[in-house]
Amino acid sequence: MKAYTDKTAVEESYGRAKESYGNFGVNTDAVIGAALRIPLSIHCWQGDDVIGFESGQSLGGNGILATGDYPGRARNGDELRADAEFAFSLIPGKKRFNLHSLYAETGAQKVGRDELGPEHFQKWMDWSKKKEIPLDYNPSFFSHPLAGDATLSSADPAVRKFWIRHAISSRRIASAFGENQGTAAVNDSWVPDGSKDLPADRLAPRERLRDALDEALAVPLPAGTIIDAVESKLFGIGSEAYVTGSHEFYIGYAVKKQISLCLDTGHFHPTETIGDKISGLLLFIPRLLIHFSRGLRWDSDHVTIFSDDTRDVCRELVRTGALSRVDIALDYFDASINRIAAWAIGARSLRKALLEALLEPHGLLKEAENAGRFHERLALMEEFKTLPFGAVWDKLCLDDSVPPGADWLAKVDAYEKDVLSRRSAE
Repeated sequence: MKAYTDKTAVEESYGRAKESYGNFGVNTDAVIGAALRIPLSIHCWQGDDVIGFESGQSLGGNGILATGDYPGRARNGDELRADAEFAFSLIPGKKRFNLHSLYAETGAQKVGRDELGPEHFQKWMDWSKKKEIPLDYNPSFFSHPLAGDATLSSADPAVRKFWIRHAISSRRIASAFGENQGTAAVNDSWVPDGSKDLPADRLAPRERLRDALDEALAVPLPAGTIIDAVESKLFGIGSEAYVTGSHEFYIGYAVKKQISLCLDTGHFHPTETIGDKISGLLLFIPRLLIHFSRGLRWDSDHVTIFSDDTRDVCRELVRTGALSRVDIALDYFDASINRIAAWAIGARSLRKALLEALLEPHGLLKEAENAGRFHERLALMEEFKTLPFGAVWDKLCLDDSVPPGADWLAKVDAYEKDVLSRRSAE
């Protein structure tokens, strides 16, 4: 594949863009530095279709599904880490890596999810420290014989206790990540419990979920090593009529416990955006976790793109000054396309949206708004849309030694030929 971008042309275009933004009081050099410092937590499960290392079988259970069979998926930890490292070389800026409990490496030993410990993630922690890529974590309340209609909200005490032990072990693993890397690991709990059809009792499962979460969170862990988060959902596969862990449930729970609330861009009604929720929620809870995904007609976890929804959320994070209180992650899995490319497309699009938001002269917008010049506010919003943002993006990529424009595609093609295709032949 040919190279699309000439470095000299990038520098020349950036010089003109810098002047254009400077006319509105924006220092593009400073903005590029700020955009590169925002950590994005890249999700490991795009690399292997959320299969993990427990059984090597496709995932299943309520609320989750990967579609497609593109050749070359990672089959073990070493392959997944190698693929991630290559993807990272195509993605500018600071990065983290987000694991599910499914990705424990237990060797030949069979270990229950309720018995997992930090020792089963030692290879990940060693890799994290060597590569200076901090880790985040997620309990896996799905794809398991005991993950039927309910886990933490199960009416069966034995089932519920199993998943409480899993939640506790997950918090301990995340805390160990935090101690190992010197920065707190986000531990995000999404529970797919719900009902395919109309339930007769909506309250009792939520009472059990509340009590189970209380028990898991009661276990003390070293301060500064873990950020606990809870994640809601409108509906899922097998829980179309009712989800126990709804948005309303977790708002109340996060406020009560003063923990982080996760907003996944694919977990709401297709016409509902989460940008407007950010300022309202941060008045009452200490942190937010944003999972960027893309739902098409349903929560289909399509690859994040530079869409209006993605851009609106990023603008709101910047306009409200919330970046220091928000953890940003990606959460999608497309098994129908090259998985390395999927990682790069989503992460580059998200970083691009954050850059655009930081470049916005929002001080001028607030000034017009505070003066009651609403026509000026709207006019400036429209004018800012045509500022030469693309030239600044290409310069950001060059500054971080990452291919600008579409030049990264040639590297993906080479990696597929040299690495991924060989896996398919084995």
